[in-house]
Amino acid sequence: MLEHVLVLSAYLFSIGIYGLITSHNLVRAIMCLELILNAVNLNFITFSNFFDSHQLKGNIFFIFVIAITAVEAVIGLAIVSSIYPNRKSTRIN
Repeated sequence: MLEHVLVLSAYLFSIGIYGLITSHNLVRAIMCLELILNAVNLNFITFSNFFDSHQLKGNIFFIFVIAITAVEAVIGLAIVSSIYPNRKSTRIN
């Protein structure tokens, strides 16, 4: 079970890194960053349940990363919405 979750997490992380490196669109880059953070969250929960199921350290880190992810998405989309009327594009240069 642990190996399957780690392979899934590595796959999500790889897709996120590839998309972040090759993306020219700011919205797509934000979505790829979300994939990376979700892969990290999956690892936090998996290792927390596998190694120490009585303590909730991985679950607490999961909640913090979800909060950071939500704030990052809100700030990123606010930047996109403020830049778009002037530049008429969301491309990253």
